[in-house]
Amino acid sequence: MTPFPREDYRLLRPYDPGRIPAPVDLSDNTNLWGAHPAALEVVRKAPPEALSRYPSVYASALKEAVAGKFGITAENVVTGCGSDDLLDSVFRAATLPPGRMSFPSPSFSMVKIFARMNGLESSPVDWQKAEVDPGRLLLDEPDLVYICRPNNPTGLSLNSDWLLGLLALGGSDGPLVILDEAYADFSQDSFLQQAPSWDRLLVLRTFSKLYGLAGLRVGYAVGPEALVREVEKSRGPYKVGQVSERAAAAALEDHSGWALSKRDEALENRDRLARELGKRGLRPLPSEANFLLIPTEPAGAVEVNNALRDRGVSGRPFRGLPGIGDALRVTIGPWHMMQRFLDALDELFETPQSRNPGS
Repeated sequence: MTPFPREDYRLLRPYDPGRIPAPVDLSDNTNLWGAHPAALEVVRKAPPEALSRYPSVYASALKEAVAGKFGITAENVVTGCGSDDLLDSVFRAATLPPGRMSFPSPSFSMVKIFARMNGLESSPVDWQKAEVDPGRLLLDEPDLVYICRPNNPTGLSLNSDWLLGLLALGGSDGPLVILDEAYADFSQDSFLQQAPSWDRLLVLRTFSKLYGLAGLRVGYAVGPEALVREVEKSRGPYKVGQVSERAAAAALEDHSGWALSKRDEALENRDRLARELGKRGLRPLPSEANFLLIPTEPAGAVEVNNALRDRGVSGRPFRGLPGIGDALRVTIGPWHMMQRFLDALDELFETPQSRNPGS
C-alpha cells in the first residue's frame, strides 16, 4: 500500500504569508486604494443565479476580454483561480517526476512549494549571476525555468533582451519558460503580447495587484495555443466563479482611467518613499513594482516588523534573502499610509532623517 501522504509531501510546510494584522497593513502587495469600481459594480448587481449555478467551464468571457485587451486570440489565454493556481497547473502539465525547475534567487516563495508538490526538484541560481549570464539557469538541464519579472520580493527586473537571450539559449527543445508578470502593470516592460509566438513560453498575470481583486482570486496565462490547451486540461473546469469572471472582465474593459491613475500614484509614492528612506540612511532596492524591499541588517527584519506592528504598521519581513540578508518589504499605497510608516520608523529609531535601523 502506498503511504499517505506521499513521502515528498511530508517535507512540505503550509504556506505562511508572514502577515501580522495592523491598522496600516503594508504586507501583501495588493491595491491599497481598494477594488476597481467597475468590478465593485458587478459584485453589487450580481444576480442570485451567479451564486446558485455553476460558472462558465473555462471562463470564456474573460478569455475574450483578455484577448481584446492585448490584441491576441482567446485560444492563447487560459484562466485560473489566481496566477498561482495556474503556476501549479503548469507544473503538473509540464513534466513527470522527477523533474527539475531552475529560477533566479531570491524569488516568489511559493514557486518552490508548487515544484515540490508536483515532484520537481528546485535549482536556485544566484540572481546577480543569472543576470550576468542567463545560461546559468540551464546548467542543471531543467525541465522548467521560472522568472518573476518584476521580481517578488526584490522589485528588480530582468529586461526583455535578457529574456530573449534565455529563450535563444534554450532553443526549440529547451525548458519551458514560465514568466510571472504579476507586477508587470507597474513596469514599462512586458512580454505578454509576444508570448503566443514562442513555443516554450507562458506568461502569467493576475487581477490581485493593480485591479484590486485579490479576494476574488482571478488570474490568467498567455502562450501558444498548444501549450495553453494542455495547461487548461491540467487546470480543470469551473475554476473561476461567475461573479469573479464578470468583475475581472469589467475591470479589464473599463475605460475610466481608474487603473492607470492608481498605477501612476503608486509609482509616484514609491519613488517618494524611496527618497524619504534614503534621508533616514536606509537603502531600498530599486523597484519596478508596487513595493519596496528595505534591507534591515544588522537589525533583524522580524524584530523590526514586530516593533513597527506595536506602532500600528506592518510590512512583510524576510530572513536571510540570498545576497541581501534580512529585509522588510513594504507595499506602496496612498501617501497617508506611507507617512504612517515613516512616522513609525522615526518613532522606533528616534532618528528623524538620521540613523539606520542597524546603527
